[in-house]
Amino acid sequence: MLQGKRIGLGITASHCTYDQILPMISELQENGATVVPVITHSVLTAATRFGTGEEWIKRIEEATGEKVISTIVGAEPFGPTSPVDIMIIAPMTGNSISKFANAATDSPVLMAAKATLRNGSPVLLGISTNDALGLNGQNVMKLLNMKNVFFIPFGQDDPFKKPNSLISDFTKMVPAAAAALEHKQLQPLLIIHEK
Repeated sequence: MLQGKRIGLGITASHCTYDQILPMISELQENGATVVPVITHSVLTAATRFGTGEEWIKRIEEATGEKVISTIVGAEPFGPTSPVDIMIIAPMTGNSISKFANAATDSPVLMAAKATLRNGSPVLLGISTNDALGLNGQNVMKLLNMKNVFFIPFGQDDPFKKPNSLISDFTKMVPAAAAALEHKQLQPLLIIHEK
């Protein structure tokens, strides 16, 4: 289903999940896709205990074989001149969820998503946020009802210590992308994370 597909991969600032995303790039490629990485400013500039922006850019570019798109101007052609078949945003933080649900396009990742929707192509979200069952819950629900927006199945990753937190099962990225390309939501949407 992914053979010959051009996939935009948006990466936002959930630094603790990057190690889960990199293997999925290989899996997308093994299924015949070309992966074009797009990042937010935070990914580019933040230095955390999980690594620096420079380190992650290098690893992402090595994994995809493509230069990272890190500007809004660089992402805008995803609409008219250089479209993707599907835009995957994984990880997608609560901050980006809030902005996307309310039509803000102030990052390269959100511009790429907007451009993809403009073309009638699917956007697949892999959420990672401590606030999905808090104030951001209304934005998650809004996106669940948005045309051409789909989710990598998600669930509570630590219900007792972080009861408002939801994270996608990123190992389901490939089947979720295949379903989204048929304009279907991979089911079940709500999952239990096994510890």
